[in-house]
Amino acid sequence: MKNFDKYSRSYFMPPVKSLKWTEKEYITEAPLWCSVDLRDGNQALVVPMSLEEKLEYFQLLLKIGFKEIEVGFPAASETEYTFLRTLIEQDLIPDDVTIQVLTQSREHIIRKTFESLKGVNKAVVHLYNSTSVAQREQVFKKSKKEIIDIAVTGAKLLKKYAAETEGNFKFQYSPESFTGTELDFALDICNQVIDVWKPTADNKIIINLPATVSLSMPHVYASQIEYMSDNLNSRENVILSLHPHNDRGSGIADAELGMLAGGQRIEGTLFGNGERTGNVDIVTLALNMFSHGVDPELHLENIPEIVAIYERITNMRINERQPYAGKLVFAAFSGSHQDAIAKGMKIREEMECEYWTVPYLLIDPKDIGREYEGDVIRINSQSGKGGIGYLLQQQYGLDLPLQMRESFGYAVKNVSDRLHKELMSNEIYDIFINEYVNIKTPVEFINFRYIQNDDYQTIVSILINDEVQEITGVGNGRLDAISNSLQSKLGIHYKDLVYKEHALEIGSGSKAVSYVGLTAEDGAVYWGSGIDVDIMTSSVKALFSAVNNMMTCERLPIENDLSLTKK
Repeated sequence: MKNFDKYSRSYFMPPVKSLKWTEKEYITEAPLWCSVDLRDGNQALVVPMSLEEKLEYFQLLLKIGFKEIEVGFPAASETEYTFLRTLIEQDLIPDDVTIQVLTQSREHIIRKTFESLKGVNKAVVHLYNSTSVAQREQVFKKSKKEIIDIAVTGAKLLKKYAAETEGNFKFQYSPESFTGTELDFALDICNQVIDVWKPTADNKIIINLPATVSLSMPHVYASQIEYMSDNLNSRENVILSLHPHNDRGSGIADAELGMLAGGQRIEGTLFGNGERTGNVDIVTLALNMFSHGVDPELHLENIPEIVAIYERITNMRINERQPYAGKLVFAAFSGSHQDAIAKGMKIREEMECEYWTVPYLLIDPKDIGREYEGDVIRINSQSGKGGIGYLLQQQYGLDLPLQMRESFGYAVKNVSDRLHKELMSNEIYDIFINEYVNIKTPVEFINFRYIQNDDYQTIVSILINDEVQEITGVGNGRLDAISNSLQSKLGIHYKDLVYKEHALEIGSGSKAVSYVGLTAEDGAVYWGSGIDVDIMTSSVKALFSAVNNMMTCERLPIENDLSLTKK
């Protein structure tokens, strides 16, 4: 590509080595979560939320379990001011939930912010000003001292108006565009704000270090966070917060490594909504912890419901491959993947497994409200016998013999390939019924009876060429006797009869299903199935179905393919 040389690495490494975070293996506990959907997420929407939509979304966030929710920039618009007053005046904020509001370091904005908060039970007032080299030089054209004065003045005004306003307040400061700020300057400005607020163990403050623009690889951000964490004044009384954006597609990694480096709190949004490429996705971040056996302390047990509400209110759409929430993230189309998943599921059913170890599935889809059928096993021309057999067994109780799964799998794949589409479970079931079950042409089974003797002589009534006929056969069992009578009457020959049966339903009036496989003289294998309330009758119907398929089908000229296609 051209013009790559006009870009430089506009971030700053710590002045000292800051790599203790690399010694940690994983995140051991959930951070404090703060949803900024109603500010960062809302301001990024083409059509911002109405008051009613904001109220509904707020209830969704409460249901998920957020204890800190940023509700907006109340001095910026009448809708946000009214929303905040509605929450307070209608007592919609639970006692254990703290709301957060954003304000610039300007006195008239700070004053209106506290007016909007009058009577609130608990609130975080979030003060910010830009500190990066680019912002200082290009936007504000101010020196470092002047930028510090803006922050310190704002910090003093927060103390002043908090003392004059009814409510309980906690303070937060963000050096906006932290990732483009020299580390010594970022530390200096944060420490001067801390010195104004004088936090205590009973009255902690929040220092929020945003990746307003993600400028570096995640390990650099982690080193920056560790340096700040190690050198902030009154560190034991400071909650260190992270606010990663996703410009480089590394918002999750920035947050995870930042927590290893000392971050105690995360500001983000559901599914990463926000300006430009968005904020860190709290759903993914929380479920990543969940996958490591750590309680994320958020209620994400019904992801489909959360997605539905989110998409309706925001008019945004979740990508099909979005981690955990996308429609296809658990879906396996590949035959080898499906086979491994099906076997892993079977082992879990047969054994008491302490930990989740099913191949290809990071977590159990059911833990977040997803279903195995439809979400996990998806059938198209790339699928294999394992997945198709698993789907039939789970949804319809059909436990096909292993060899038959292969034959049926090819039949299904051929249909999918011909139609160029994914097949739904009901379509797969229909293929099985139409191709294998109770097949009546060219020979239709009517009934049978036995003559009691040592060689299982049997008389079978059939309909062939529109004529009812009776045929007789003997064998070493009843099904063998009927099989011999068919071969004799029809002039066909086969060997290696494969047979399997099981109950299809439970209780009185239940049905049985049988499967029969025949190997023709040329080595081709033909299958049939029978379903009936009588187990022996289902077996006979399966035999007739296999024979009929043998008489009316031909083997396809596809390498290693035993699938069958009707003439």
